[in-house]
Amino acid sequence: MDVTLFRNISILLAFAIAVLLICYRFKIPEIIGFLLTGIMAGPYGLGIFTNMQEIDFLAEIGVVLLLFTIGIEFSFKNLIELKKQFFVGGTLQVLLTFAATFLITMALGVSLNTAIMAGFLVSLSSTAIVLRLLQEKDEMDTPHGRIIVGILIFQDIVSVLMMLLIPFLSGSSSTLLQSIPLLLVEVVGLVVLVIVGTVWLVPKVLYRVARTRSQELFMLSVVVLLLAMAWLTSSIGLSLALGAFLAGLIISESQYSTQALGGILPFRYVFTSFFFVSIGMLLDVQFVLDNPAVILLAVVAVLVVKAILAGGTAIALGYQMRTAVLTGFALSQVGEFSFILSKLGVDTGLLSQDMYQFFLATSILTMALSPFLINFSPRVSDVICKLPLPQRFIENSCDIRSAKMTANDHLVIIGYGLNGRNLARAAKAASVPYVIIEMNPDTVAVEKEKGEPIHYGDATNEKVLEHANVPYARVAVIAISDANATRRITAAVREMSPKVHIIVRTRYLKEMGPLYDMGANEVVPEEFETSLEIFARVLKKYLVPRESVDTMTAELRSESYEALRKRPNGYVLSDLDTPAWNVEVSTIQVKEGAAASGKTIKDVELRKKYGVTVLLLKRGAETIYNPDADTRLMPGDWLFVFGEPAKLSGASALFGRPA
Repeated sequence: MDVTLFRNISILLAFAIAVLLICYRFKIPEIIGFLLTGIMAGPYGLGIFTNMQEIDFLAEIGVVLLLFTIGIEFSFKNLIELKKQFFVGGTLQVLLTFAATFLITMALGVSLNTAIMAGFLVSLSSTAIVLRLLQEKDEMDTPHGRIIVGILIFQDIVSVLMMLLIPFLSGSSSTLLQSIPLLLVEVVGLVVLVIVGTVWLVPKVLYRVARTRSQELFMLSVVVLLLAMAWLTSSIGLSLALGAFLAGLIISESQYSTQALGGILPFRYVFTSFFFVSIGMLLDVQFVLDNPAVILLAVVAVLVVKAILAGGTAIALGYQMRTAVLTGFALSQVGEFSFILSKLGVDTGLLSQDMYQFFLATSILTMALSPFLINFSPRVSDVICKLPLPQRFIENSCDIRSAKMTANDHLVIIGYGLNGRNLARAAKAASVPYVIIEMNPDTVAVEKEKGEPIHYGDATNEKVLEHANVPYARVAVIAISDANATRRITAAVREMSPKVHIIVRTRYLKEMGPLYDMGANEVVPEEFETSLEIFARVLKKYLVPRESVDTMTAELRSESYEALRKRPNGYVLSDLDTPAWNVEVSTIQVKEGAAASGKTIKDVELRKKYGVTVLLLKRGAETIYNPDADTRLMPGDWLFVFGEPAKLSGASALFGRPA
């Protein structure tokens, strides 16, 4: 048995672990670590791994599993929530980037089909890198986070269509036009197959398999579906990856998608790493050293063009300048699906080896720079928003067309998410005058029709705060998800008005110190408020007096949650007594034929024999508080009893049906 493959894989993965540890130390995404591993360990680097056929085989499995899991994770419900960002934003971003790349490459003298191929490659961004960074920065629910997610999902889906088109691009233009009918027939056939599989075939098969409760049989069925669809698409001249995506799409709308995804994910992580490592191995370092100026020029061009067009897409959707800048920087790199398309381009002859090396060098560098650009983008947005912008951009950042509000002693609510909505509802009920500032133009349009005093604008902009008459407000509540914007808004409000009371909601406790330093009067961290509420409810369950619980929560808040932030080291909360921690209140129903049925409380001797006290008896619509000993227990009565858990369990046998 030849164990060379196992030896090579072991060496490669060990090398990857070393590189990834360094990447995690400097907070570099793992995809970049895999690419660096391939560059250093491959035939153009240190030469540790030279058998590209073996790694290509493993990488192909990684691509198949990657597309399969993306198909499973695809949700039509998510598209409904992000329909504008997905359909309009995604279409605009891809078409604009494709058109710009196509025109530039045609001007450089490449062929028509190769220019189309280049447009495909550059129009996609890295879903894996960008979503990971958004999750780490907790910006998925921000305005720029939502538009980025919508566009990325669109790119993932449209890349499948690009896979369909690439084989047809390898011929002449006339051949391409002649092949369009065949392409349409194949697309229609695949759509019909997906619909039949999704609605009728696969759910019934998986239902019968799931009834066996055999995880092995279930996973085997999922793998067979995956391989069958991949073989089918490959047999008609399309890619294995396309079949894998369609297989995932078929499963995604069934109730078994979560189970299938959980079984496949561990394998996807392993084999996808081989895909990115193999991409790194394909990069010829000598080619980069021989053409540094051209490659750097291409990197700058890609980053600038994609950032401008993606930011312009955000503005076209009605978002303000800051959101546009953050969106543009986040989507400025080339994505992992471009690597898949580029390999298809090489196989079909659309890309020469020099073109392929040029693309690899450019795309890998854009991905490597992406985390730094995303982290730097808030500073750039601050600078751009302070520039003397044209009137249309100012109107896009602040609803200045309305007359300036003259409200005094009012409440300013910044952010109209769940917290903002609840606060506005409470203010309205209490007849407190309030004004809302929100950055989502769709939300503003909907709520204005309902009569809410809501205005569109970026609260980091001083003009927006002036428009809301912040200097004359009594309270300003900042309830947005963007941590960087929250800090800037807090500082801006405090600089504008020394007297306004600023209350800030933040996700994490680590934000409290900086926000207090910037002028916040109160900071409410969600993670510890949630812990505090759970702790209070637990104590109430153990019958700790309400006064003690209230004292404890007030003490923790006044000390900025110090007791919850540190390890226990003798810190004692004052007045936290638990006089009756080993008792509880339980509810018991008297059943027909039970031992206690028809007897009085005195006859049953609940207190004497079991140490249990009846606090309340409910009989239909009648409620008897603290029933006396002569009260007769009837079938259907509900008893609220008090005692130790073990004794309550023993007494409950009196009220159940006889065996």
